[in-house]
Amino acid sequence: MTTDTDDVVEHRRLIIAGTGIAGLTAAIYAARSNNEPLVFEGVEPGGQLTLTTDVENYPGFPEGISGPELINNMKTQAEKFGADTKNGVLDSVAVEGDGADRTFRVTFTNGDVYTTDALIAASGASARTLGIPGEDELMGWGLSTCATCDGAFFRDEKIVVIGGGDAAMEEANFLTKFASTVYIVHRREAFRAEDIWIERTMEKVEEGEIEILRNTEAVELHGTQEDGLQSLTLVRHPEGHPTDKLDDPDTERFAFDAGAVFYAIGHTPNTDYLEELDVETDDEGYLQTRGGTGGNQTATGVEGLFGAGDVVDFHYQQAVTAAGMGCEAALDADAYLEELDRKRAAARKAETGAATAESDD
Repeated sequence: MTTDTDDVVEHRRLIIAGTGIAGLTAAIYAARSNNEPLVFEGVEPGGQLTLTTDVENYPGFPEGISGPELINNMKTQAEKFGADTKNGVLDSVAVEGDGADRTFRVTFTNGDVYTTDALIAASGASARTLGIPGEDELMGWGLSTCATCDGAFFRDEKIVVIGGGDAAMEEANFLTKFASTVYIVHRREAFRAEDIWIERTMEKVEEGEIEILRNTEAVELHGTQEDGLQSLTLVRHPEGHPTDKLDDPDTERFAFDAGAVFYAIGHTPNTDYLEELDVETDDEGYLQTRGGTGGNQTATGVEGLFGAGDVVDFHYQQAVTAAGMGCEAALDADAYLEELDRKRAAARKAETGAATAESDD
């Protein structure tokens, strides 16, 4: 191969970026296919599921299972079949060579460099947060970023949803199944959501299931991990965006009791490390994959690069769908690697034949 390996720590057949549900499922399947995957944990080892105290909707666990326990079990399972896991945050990925010599050069933030024949991007998407006091302590203890994951834990509670787009409206409507009342906290007067979601929400408002707190923002969360979230501090200004006007005498600060808070202010896909590649993303940065029917659905526009989980899926964002995509990515990567093996065998045969012919001359 033409790649300069002087500074390369190791060459691997397959590298998987991310140890969430998608990455670990891919690791299990890839290891069982003898592709000896090397899996890097990234900035959020275990992904968003590690922030969920109990997972009740993952098949096979009728009594539920904690998010960290599920992740640890999957990691153990992947390692049992031959996967290696390491700490490491990917900084950049570049393509080197072409044809049978094609590899990826993967550079990490600590300066380590690995090369690999194929790469599965399962680096997830990070839920956007507000960065307010109480957030870190209460994430998973009354504060959540996933209504379908955690809504059922707060039956008959007052639930606050923070946001004003489609996600906030959808989550607020979903949470009416469980809450005594759902309160939407939005920093402006007008919503960004599509009309259909606003109409559905207003129907719930008329029925008394949802209340809307406009021109309002949360500035602090209160509670403990033992007792859960108890209340939050809100600020309100008649012209909206009250946190920009905290010194304005028209800004009102008040306490609000609630049993749970759900952030619905979007996600940021973790794809910065792929910027050097000519890979297609949507306007929000989510990886675009081939999709459709048949094989190779997780392939991106970059040969040998596959995407799985929340780094691709901005709609469902469920553990079970991430697992399914991780399986698909591993199978697609295996098919790619088998074809790459055939290309390399053919290239070696051609080189041997050429050498033999030259010696005969």
